[in-house]
Amino acid sequence: MQKIILLLIVLTSSHVLFSQTENIPERITQKGFAKIDFLSIKMPPPEDIGSTFNEPNMGFTGIHYNLFLNKSFYTGVGLYGSIAGIRGGFFTLGVNAGLKKYLSEKLYIDTGFHFGGGGGAGAADGGGAFILPHVNLGYQFKNFSLNGGWSYVNFFDGGRIKGHQLNIALEIPLDFEYASYKSAENEMELQNFENTNWDTKPKRNSLMVHFNNLKVLSESKSNNHIKGKTIKLAGFEFTSYLNDNWFTFLKVDGAYDGIRAGYMDVLLGGGYHLSMNKNRTNILAKLGFGAGGGGGVDSKGGFLFYPDLSIEQQLFKDIYVSVNKGYLLTPNKDFYTSTFGAGIKYYIERNGIKTDNTSFKKGKFKGFEVIVKQDMYLNAKRMETPTEHMHQISLQINLDLNKNLYVTAQTSFANFGNAGAYGEGLVGLGIKSNPLFNNSTSLFTQLIGGAAGGGNISTGQGLIIKPSLGVDYELSKTLNLRAAAGYVKAKGGDLSSPFINLGLKYNISFLKLQ
Repeated sequence: MQKIILLLIVLTSSHVLFSQTENIPERITQKGFAKIDFLSIKMPPPEDIGSTFNEPNMGFTGIHYNLFLNKSFYTGVGLYGSIAGIRGGFFTLGVNAGLKKYLSEKLYIDTGFHFGGGGGAGAADGGGAFILPHVNLGYQFKNFSLNGGWSYVNFFDGGRIKGHQLNIALEIPLDFEYASYKSAENEMELQNFENTNWDTKPKRNSLMVHFNNLKVLSESKSNNHIKGKTIKLAGFEFTSYLNDNWFTFLKVDGAYDGIRAGYMDVLLGGGYHLSMNKNRTNILAKLGFGAGGGGGVDSKGGFLFYPDLSIEQQLFKDIYVSVNKGYLLTPNKDFYTSTFGAGIKYYIERNGIKTDNTSFKKGKFKGFEVIVKQDMYLNAKRMETPTEHMHQISLQINLDLNKNLYVTAQTSFANFGNAGAYGEGLVGLGIKSNPLFNNSTSLFTQLIGGAAGGGNISTGQGLIIKPSLGVDYELSKTLNLRAAAGYVKAKGGDLSSPFINLGLKYNISFLKLQ
């Protein structure tokens, strides 16, 4: 009789344990890697562009993130900017695809292709569309790899920049864990995740939307026309923590007031985070490097560095207000500014439950979406050249606030339509419906706005707004087909056009501690 009772207890306990864990979403690992590459591009000869000046090579550097679709094939997105030469403010955005094959345990061949759009700084970029294939030989070290080899660049839509060159690259493995997007907004007590593969130390990130003011202090003659002016920027910053104190960050800003439209900077760096006042007040010291220019700013080759000090104060549990003071300048101070800004920052502890912070009681899965799309502006007004359609490649990132509301950030660069220097950096809000038609389709509307300019597009000092309506159609668990139509309007400029776009959406969810 005792054996029978013991057996019933074991069976009952097993059933209870199973019922607690069977509804825990599967934790999936996505293999991927970050890449920083550099190539020195030979610029067009004087006779091709009606000049008498032999232009130095443009130092072109890129930041990429790629996902492995299997053991060898990868795809992702990348952003390039000029850091040497005379084309500071030349930026591009594009998509990557490639194949990595190991010849031995450490040695590999990487063949890949990049297609994108962009330009700027008065370069002969045409409509902005370009291709950049490469064939590299690489060596795998313990925590990173180095590769280099042949590449070819061609701004083929009426541009004059093309040629063969060597490239070098640094790659760092950067995997991430996720759950199905259908798990988004599911909430559970932390104890339910114990003894599952979510029972690990969480990773910390932050997202910030900010406004930044650059007070121009330059003594350089090439920037006399903007000396004393304040360039007003809007943008966003993404931070990833290496431990409790040290972090890396990526910061993207665009001008919306103070000078003519077209200025942009992209900065990558690191810093130290010091908390006090029971973690309600933070001090952050940062040092960043990157590329910037455009909008009449002469940043020479475009290389900038950025020392900064920020103070943050908690408003709510995960939301802080941030105030920053620093400098943004070229190494020789030809472009030299004092910076002051403010922003709203959102902290995320994700994909793990082992933490010393006892204030976390629950875990909630949050939806996250990455969209790559192609836009077409109908009859986009120009400042000088005749009006015509303008096309651009666009990257948008959405973070769900709940099942129907999301915040979004977007960057775009022209790739067809004789406007290669045109770019956008926008933020906003969106609303989406619950899934329709057998859970395959959803509708959405969003309102975004921010900085835009360049490419002779008439955006005034750079502020635009873009309302739109669209539809998502599910292709697989992580991919959707996405289409939208809307209207873009520039404040202070003549750009006032309907637009349409079509793209792919990659959607997942992650576990956020509450």
